[in-house]
Parts: sequence; C-alpha cells; structure tokens
Amino acid sequence: MNSIDLIVFDREKVNFDDVLLNDKNKKELQQLLKEFRYIDELKKYNLPVNNKILLHGHSGCGKTMTAKAIATHLNRPLLVLDLSNFVSPRIGETSKNLKMVFEKAERDKAVLFLDEFDHLGKMRDNDDQDVGEMRRLVNSLIQMIDKVSDKTLLIAATNHIQILDTALLRRFQLKIGYEMPNEEVLDGYYGTLLADFPEELRPLNRQYGISFAEAKDLVYTSIKSNLIDKLESEN
Repeated sequence: MNSIDLIVFDREKVNFDDVLLNDKNKKELQQLLKEFRYIDELKKYNLPVNNKILLHGHSGCGKTMTAKAIATHLNRPLLVLDLSNFVSPRIGETSKNLKMVFEKAERDKAVLFLDEFDHLGKMRDNDDQDVGEMRRLVNSLIQMIDKVSDKTLLIAATNHIQILDTALLRRFQLKIGYEMPNEEVLDGYYGTLLADFPEELRPLNRQYGISFAEAKDLVYTSIKSNLIDKLESEN
C-alpha cells in the first residue's frame, strides 16, 4: 500500500468554541495562531514561528479536536496519520514512507497531524531484535521534523509523553497537556450537550471521572434510549 493511502484527509470544520480548553492552553493556542497571522512581520526580525506542537494527555480530552480547530482557523488542509497503523515490519520502508508524508504536507502547506506519536517510542523500547533499526527510524524522524518549514504546521499527539525520546521532545516548541475534566467542567459540558434536545429526553444518569468523548457518548446513548422509550410508549 502506498504511504499516501494511509493518510486521512480530514475535512471536518471545527471552531475553537467547540473545543473545551483550560485558560492556559487557550492562551498558548491563541498565541500560536497569531504567530501565523503575523508571520511576515516576524520574519523581518528573523523570529521563527512555532510550527511544531506536541499535544499530550488523556484520551478523549480534546487533542484531535484541537488539531482540527487549528486547521480550520488557518484554512489549511488537515492530513492525519495514525502511526500505530503506519510502522512496517520493514523499518527502512517505514522511514521512506514517512518522508513521503512529510514532503506531501510541505507541498500542500498542510497541518500534519501525527496521532499515536508514542508508537515509535514503544516499539523502540520493546523490540529486542531490531533496536538498532528502530533507533535509525527515530533518528530519521528527528531529521524530518528538523526540516519542517513554516509552510507546514506539525502537530503530534500522544497519551504517553513519558516514554518519548528526549531528543524527540526537544523538537517541539510548544507542548500542551490535556487533563481529565473535573465534575464542574463535566456538568457544564453535559448541560451544553443536553440543551439541544427537548426536556423530556434529557433525563441522564451523569457519570464523572470520564473524558469529554466518553461523556458525549453517554449523553447520546441516553438521549436515544429516552427517545425510543417515548416512541414505543406512543404506539
């Protein structure tokens, strides 16, 4: 399979208002977007734009939504590559395919989103037979990241930042962490989701200690159940 076939061209438009961010993350992302807005002025002072971003933290807490919102705001194509499905048993082939993906992102002036970024780190640590090959792959990835120009915005996402190679971590100018929402934040999120539906469909056994994605699934499952019960009672 051609490496380009593994890229998802995500065309979903997401506004930043739809992404639940804490004040710190929101401020850092606003700064990022302003840098791209004033990129020509920054270049006059030889100031680099932060175009290598690492999103890390719990699954379902907004990393993918953030990448989509950035691409929407910058009006750029979003190329999504899931590294957990990308690494080939032939390590050299993986490096070649990665290079093709980076080159396409550069040509398209795209936002390149590398999901499951820790997968390379996990494989390097756990693969006793090909440790040398995996190191070479990580070194190749580092070189590709170093060559990313300000035509491209590179975003990597991981749930396990602690296992990433320190040399990889240093390549990202901006690191944004995502935490599980507390009860107050989740209550606000539940309220926002439920507000789109009639009052009689809103009864919900709220759960806490879960991610935004899990809360959304819970709400929709409950709404559907309540709606089906209502329809069946009317028959």
